[in-house]
Amino acid sequence: MNHSDTIAAVATAQAAGGIGVVRISGAEAPAIAQRIFVPVSGADLTRSKGYRAYFGRVTDAGEDVDEAVCLIFRAPHSYTGEDVAEISCHGGLYITRRVLQSALAAGARPAEAGEFTKRAFLNGKLDLSAAEAVMGIVSAQGEQAAKAALNALDGALARKIHAVADDVIAATAALAAWVDYPDEDVEQVHPEKLRETFCRSRDALRALLSRFETGQAVTEGVDTVIVGRPNVGKSTLMNLLAGTEKSIVTHIPGTTRDVVEQTVRLHDLVLHLSDTAGLRETDNPVERIGVERARQKMERAVLTLCVFDGSEPLTAEDMRLLRQCADRLCVAVLNKADRGDAVSADEIRQFIPNVVRMSAKNADGCDELCAVVTKLLGTDAFDPSAAMLANERQKDCCVRAERFLTEAVDAIDSGMTLDAVNVCADSCIEALLELTGERASDAVVREVFSRFCVGK
Repeated sequence: MNHSDTIAAVATAQAAGGIGVVRISGAEAPAIAQRIFVPVSGADLTRSKGYRAYFGRVTDAGEDVDEAVCLIFRAPHSYTGEDVAEISCHGGLYITRRVLQSALAAGARPAEAGEFTKRAFLNGKLDLSAAEAVMGIVSAQGEQAAKAALNALDGALARKIHAVADDVIAATAALAAWVDYPDEDVEQVHPEKLRETFCRSRDALRALLSRFETGQAVTEGVDTVIVGRPNVGKSTLMNLLAGTEKSIVTHIPGTTRDVVEQTVRLHDLVLHLSDTAGLRETDNPVERIGVERARQKMERAVLTLCVFDGSEPLTAEDMRLLRQCADRLCVAVLNKADRGDAVSADEIRQFIPNVVRMSAKNADGCDELCAVVTKLLGTDAFDPSAAMLANERQKDCCVRAERFLTEAVDAIDSGMTLDAVNVCADSCIEALLELTGERASDAVVREVFSRFCVGK
């Protein structure tokens, strides 16, 4: 891939809409726009100073394609840091593709996934963590997720990581000078002061790591499974949360034979929800496969909603499920509250502390379920303005940096030579600068941007 090429792509969604945008970026962007766009003013786009909008028509091989507006941006003050032309046309799929085809025929090449943002990164417009935040904004499914991603784009995580890195760099610079130039008049490095710096930096990284799971719950959603014996109302609960008849509901036990999946929203929290077959011993081979799949789904889920028929005493199957869920992140749902209370919440709390009584059939208790789930996941106290690790790549860098600082502290405590301590500190710095992209390998950069959509 040649980063000096001029690239083009549709920057808006691949669906019909009021407006579609074709983005062109690179040294030839204004010239390519000039070949396919005729301003009514007769202006020459190649001579535009930039930050101007021109009304006119897009043409292809001399044929008018659409009325449009062309915006010109000049390097380095553009999204990519290059010369950019953006043509806003009517948002039909045919029209936007036709405009793109015109740009390609005029000399641009198709942009690869994430290539516009990758160029912004390579041109120093944003660091790697901010680039990843761009996709966080695009994929945000709720207000909190969008705020957190925008905060990351503004550099909250980079500032936190740089603050830690700067402390460690300052300490290792003094240490390296003292070790490498023993005959010079260099201030002595005291191990206890080094230890204090490394512990402070390690605590900052641990605080970031402690918020990772909650952040993932808000930004990515939570894999959640609904389990219970047959006919306790699992499918009714699924349909209530989904807001649609996703699962078949009958009075016949074993109606659900396979896993039914749906992404649902509990206020600002997204659950990737799976309704499963009723857990029971059965001779039916088809139902038995469904039960086994339900157990597998339960093993992999982050959150489990255990549903019980609150209008009937607990059965042996209910008790087995309670014991299985005792050590899981779980909410017990005592369903069918409209039929009476035959199960004490205290019975359930011996195994599952979080209990909600509701009637899925009558849509009663949904708010309480939401409150309990958000408190259990920690999302009720989520602060979108705080620095946050957005993905596993960033987490891995942070974990490695924290581990190297721990090794540095242990080396000091065990009386090892300070040059050994310096090796640990240098490795910590490498991990932190890999997170921001300042020392990331080409393979890491390619992997990050391969997850982007084309046009961004």
